[in-house]
Amino acid sequence: MDSLRGQGGIQMLLTAEQEAGRIVSAARTAKLARMKQAKDEAEREMEEYRSKLEEEYQKQVSGTDQEAITKRLDDETEGRIKNLKDSSSKVSKDIVKMLIKYVTTTGA
Repeated sequence: MDSLRGQGGIQMLLTAEQEAGRIVSAARTAKLARMKQAKDEAEREMEEYRSKLEEEYQKQVSGTDQEAITKRLDDETEGRIKNLKDSSSKVSKDIVKMLIKYVTTTGA
């Protein structure tokens, strides 16, 4: 009887060991799945953050470019206006003299 009880006990231990192995295996599988999911979420969040930073950088760079272009155009325009004023002030005395001469001279 003891031998039957001993064999039954051994069988129960083997069954329990197999069940424990299945539980551990399932836990490992679930852990790996959770780790993979966490890794995927972290990569997705990193990519979203990276693209957000890239977009902000591009806006900043393009804004700076626009400001530089606007400043350059303003400077060029001011330079051209100054040149025109200088040119007109140089010849304005001659034009006034010429107009006075034609107005005061009678054509005979």
